[in-house]
Amino acid sequence: MIAASIKRIPWPQLDARLLAAFLVLLTWGVVMVASSSVALAEKLVDAPLYFFTRQLLFAGVGIAAGMLAFSVPTRIWEQSGFLLVSVSLLLLVLVLLPGVGVEVNNARRWIDLGLFRLQASEPARLGLVMYLAGYVVRRQIELQHSFRGLFKALIPIGVASALLMLEPDFGATAILLAVSFVVLFLGGARLIWLLALAAVALAGLALLATTAAYRLKRLLSYQNPWAEINDGGWQLAQSLIAIGRGEWTGVGLGNSVQKLLYLPEQHTDFIFAILAEELGLLGVLVLIAIYTLLVARGFAIGQAAERMNARFRAYLAYGLSTWIGGQTLINLAVNMGLVPTKGLTLPLMSYGGSSLITVCIMIALLLRIDHENRRDSAGRPVGVPE
Repeated sequence: MIAASIKRIPWPQLDARLLAAFLVLLTWGVVMVASSSVALAEKLVDAPLYFFTRQLLFAGVGIAAGMLAFSVPTRIWEQSGFLLVSVSLLLLVLVLLPGVGVEVNNARRWIDLGLFRLQASEPARLGLVMYLAGYVVRRQIELQHSFRGLFKALIPIGVASALLMLEPDFGATAILLAVSFVVLFLGGARLIWLLALAAVALAGLALLATTAAYRLKRLLSYQNPWAEINDGGWQLAQSLIAIGRGEWTGVGLGNSVQKLLYLPEQHTDFIFAILAEELGLLGVLVLIAIYTLLVARGFAIGQAAERMNARFRAYLAYGLSTWIGGQTLINLAVNMGLVPTKGLTLPLMSYGGSSLITVCIMIALLLRIDHENRRDSAGRPVGVPE
């Protein structure tokens, strides 16, 4: 009887390619965290698999959180714009409060939850992107025909960006602004207004980057890491050495030399360099192909929603896909010395609970959008839940 009841449960159809790309990257990421963090874990806690077991736990929590997010209809998120933006800004304020926010390396970005430290910018940015998708739907006519509509949309984004820079978190700010501009452009905001505001934002970020001593040092070392290899250029130089050692097929999984405490942040921001060293150009090309598939499926899901005039679902899918693709490109560029260090993780690969759980929720939201697209396209049968 139980088996018969299970067979009658209407299991949702999911985008197989998106789900496969997600599961491959998630599994690959856990393996790479295990490989890249052995020496560091042994030094810090005398347990070589410490970071691996924690990342495995984070992956389990991320999947559970994703399943919960998948169960919520997108119309609920669309109707929760005020709550989403309020909670997002509250998180960004709380992390700056002494005694609440945890300071590491002169940055106050985390809230200690016991099991792990929550990086406030991760869920906060997700909430802001969801709010922005809802705003574009509610105020699309005003957004398309007046600067006021665009300005009002950017008020909470501007406040969040200012709070992020107080942490400071330059990379998270850049991603939030980039995703916001893409969503607003696709929502119909005039390009000339967006370009003008983008110029102002870039000028402001450039000013902040050059007035802070540590950021200016990053810029100088990024331009020529070998000239300051024993100072600001050490991390990038070691990353480039790791990537160069990988050659065509790599030195073999687990055989990296740079992970033996030569390359800082080898299991977080610079895990790509260790992957390139161990798996070579072949592994890098496979990795890029999987990320490309994941992002392409996200945009395809958004296009399908837009054709159905499900605009919130469309803009949310566009925003989430831009976030994943943009952060991936920036992380790879940082590891290869193409842009200055930003402190951004490689989605689904780098160690870290906040990033991993947030990206799992983002993928679940894309799968939910695809599920609703399929349901609406076929016509929902009687008795089938949302």
